[in-house]
Amino acid sequence: MARAAGGRWRWVAMLALAAAALLSAPLRAAGPQVRELHAGWSFRLAPGDPQAAAHAAATQWRAATVPGHVHIDLLAHGLIPDPYVGAPEAQLQWIGLAQWEYRTRFDLDAAALHRRHADLVFEGLDTFADVWLNGERVLAADNAFRTWRVPVAGKLRAHGNELRIVFHSPIRRMLPRVQAMPHRIAGNYPSPYGDEPKDAMTANFVRKPGYHYGWDWGPRYVTAGVWRAVRLESWDGLRIADFHVRQRRIEADVAELAAEVEVEADAAGRATLAIDWMDPAGRRARPLRETVSLHPGLQTLTLPVRIERPRRWYPAGYGEQALYTFRARLDGAGGAHAQARQRTGLRRVELRRPLDRRGQGFAFAINGIEVFAKGANVIPFDMFPARVSDATLRRALEDARAANMNMLRNWGGGYYERDAFFDVADELGLMVWQDFMYGGGMQPGFDPAFRANAVAEARDQVRRLRRHPSIVLWCGNNEEETAWKDWGHRHRLAEADPAFARTVWDGYVQLFGRDLRDVVAREAGDVPYWSSSPSNDLDGKANDSDRGDKHYWEVWAGSKPVEAYLDETPRFMSEFGLQAWPVRATLDAAIPRAEQGIDAPVTRAHQKFMAGAGNERLLHYIRAGYGEPADFADFVYLSQVMQAEGVELAALHHRASRPRTMGSLYWQLNDVWPGASWSSIDWYGRWKALHFHARRFFAPLAAAALRKDGRTALTLVSDRAEPVRAEWTLRVLDFEGREHHAGRGALTLAPLSATPVGEWRDAELLRGADPARTAAVFELRVGGAPVSRRVVYFGPAKALALPRDPGIRALWRRDGDAFVLSLRAQRLARALWIDFDGVEARPADNALTLLPGETVELRVRADADLERLRAALRLRWLRGAVP
Repeated sequence: MARAAGGRWRWVAMLALAAAALLSAPLRAAGPQVRELHAGWSFRLAPGDPQAAAHAAATQWRAATVPGHVHIDLLAHGLIPDPYVGAPEAQLQWIGLAQWEYRTRFDLDAAALHRRHADLVFEGLDTFADVWLNGERVLAADNAFRTWRVPVAGKLRAHGNELRIVFHSPIRRMLPRVQAMPHRIAGNYPSPYGDEPKDAMTANFVRKPGYHYGWDWGPRYVTAGVWRAVRLESWDGLRIADFHVRQRRIEADVAELAAEVEVEADAAGRATLAIDWMDPAGRRARPLRETVSLHPGLQTLTLPVRIERPRRWYPAGYGEQALYTFRARLDGAGGAHAQARQRTGLRRVELRRPLDRRGQGFAFAINGIEVFAKGANVIPFDMFPARVSDATLRRALEDARAANMNMLRNWGGGYYERDAFFDVADELGLMVWQDFMYGGGMQPGFDPAFRANAVAEARDQVRRLRRHPSIVLWCGNNEEETAWKDWGHRHRLAEADPAFARTVWDGYVQLFGRDLRDVVAREAGDVPYWSSSPSNDLDGKANDSDRGDKHYWEVWAGSKPVEAYLDETPRFMSEFGLQAWPVRATLDAAIPRAEQGIDAPVTRAHQKFMAGAGNERLLHYIRAGYGEPADFADFVYLSQVMQAEGVELAALHHRASRPRTMGSLYWQLNDVWPGASWSSIDWYGRWKALHFHARRFFAPLAAAALRKDGRTALTLVSDRAEPVRAEWTLRVLDFEGREHHAGRGALTLAPLSATPVGEWRDAELLRGADPARTAAVFELRVGGAPVSRRVVYFGPAKALALPRDPGIRALWRRDGDAFVLSLRAQRLARALWIDFDGVEARPADNALTLLPGETVELRVRADADLERLRAALRLRWLRGAVP
């Protein structure tokens, strides 16, 4: 009996071992396993930190959000006030001086625990961070923009793994080094709060978003945290480390590609590599297969791919945004396998720079077509980027596209956007000028360790983003070359220490002229590189109107009149702009009504230009063009009118100057918080007047009627790829609606052109009419319908006898899920702004000029009934905003 029982138990044990073997075999042969580590995090202020005595409550462990930022975690627990409401900035600077700890615990199943390889992957640690796993330090990170992969096989256990991260203050870490320098290199914005000395700025020594240290459109919040994804990747046998479809030749008849698969293998052996793809219509191609030999470690496998008659990717307005999905699969011995996929568009990118008698051109060509770039500069969407949703990114890019933009410049003082941003740009046909993240001051490129860190960062980011057809340029930095050459720091440093000045410049040339250029050439060879903006790519003058790209700030920063925009005709205008406040609904969320005033302290706290004195600059431009605002509400309104009309003047001049000028990117699209800035869309996503104007002045067909020195020139602009039969009309009328005379002409607009039509002296247009009461209305018409209008006045608005009451009649009706607002003006209504007091509503158009007797119908979407909308409607026009 006992013998039989023992035999039975031995049989059961053998079955169990066999079952375990069967179960373990597919586990070893399975593909890589990914485990996100975003749950169960807590944080605290390090108890021994110098800030702990004053902020003891923050030293207790509390729940944290990952990905996230310490400011947001502190806010969630009520330990700090909302950083955007009121004026708490000064009292929150201690956060950037403190050491912060984050930790989580996690268990592992048998499948993950028994893999041969396990890697902790951090997509973003901000910034100086020591990572500890189960009591052992496994990483000392020093770059917020790098992806850190840490092998941890053999360091894990089934239960109670502890991951702890200690974030060190970047200011405290770098300040001793900066203070020890016998001569300082230029920083950017000195802190007004005493958290670091004004003569020892640390931001440019740290690979961290520069805008966290403050900018002239945002606050200073030097944050920390696990700001992007963290995960555990475990695998056996094979791992695809990277998959890239290199575009070697893209033409209408054929696309010649190379599928490059970077593989990490445990052992030598044979494997099968398969590449297939799905075209934009959803049809899957027959896979290409090849038997390959693997060796232990990293290697790159390349398989040529040829697509006949490819559907190519084009910018918006020039063709379709065709996207292919490619897939790579590698099958090795013993059932080991790995796969990867990517979505991309097939296109050829050129930065054309032809020489001419005036200098050298600057134009982007996509698939051989030179594209006039229309758009704006993009800054970060929040001071704390982890809380920016994919929906926010999509809405902002769709708004850019709605304004007829085809290019955005991702500015170099922020961070590299996540893939969701570029996925939408790919879909919408928005070209992206992508800066590397160097935005102000001078970098310590003379330090080999700094350069090595920078090169590793660049490689990470270029490899991550190179699949996106929207990226058409990698640019080394923002304004560092022109700062060195034109802003005086070079001369001061050369006087103090000529040898060190040469060393600083040589380091700059090495980093931005060679190192980053080499990374782009090797990793994204089909995309051009440009060393700085503005620049001529290190050749001579940095901010030259005849060569390279241009930043023009003589209007606004230099206080020149808005009309000076007409005197500046660059090859490519990559920055220019005027400031404005957002609408009152946005201000009300950040500044109590009682604190809203031109000189009110809380209002000044949300005005970062010239340390809060930017309202004086705004008043300078408002007074010059429009007169004295009656109150703060009118000041806000007039700031938007001034911004919109001024940027429109410049952008139309740029477009009318084609082909000499081939780009107009205004500063800026968006905001990091609610405050005064150069944006056309505020932090809440509300359009300022500028964005409504941009939709008109960036339209594919536009009438650019520009008045300068008593003469008005009309140029008709076409971004169409085919000829357009059109008609132009001219009406000269007074503000009451009486027409003095009219004219018209027919013509065919050439593809991709700016066609001069004519020029009129004031006397020819007025013919004796009162210039203070008269306007010239130019229209471009296609098929009998107006597609663009430009109203020209014969003096600044403050000198015009604009109607104080244009006699606007408002009528409402319901149409499906929206309302329709009909507005009819008896007399000229210039710069009409439609608002709804206390009701969130968006009219289909705004910032309009209604001619005498004109009616416009606008769809309005709102979460309110008709009676509430009717009662909330507020109309504001130009003459009513000044006494």
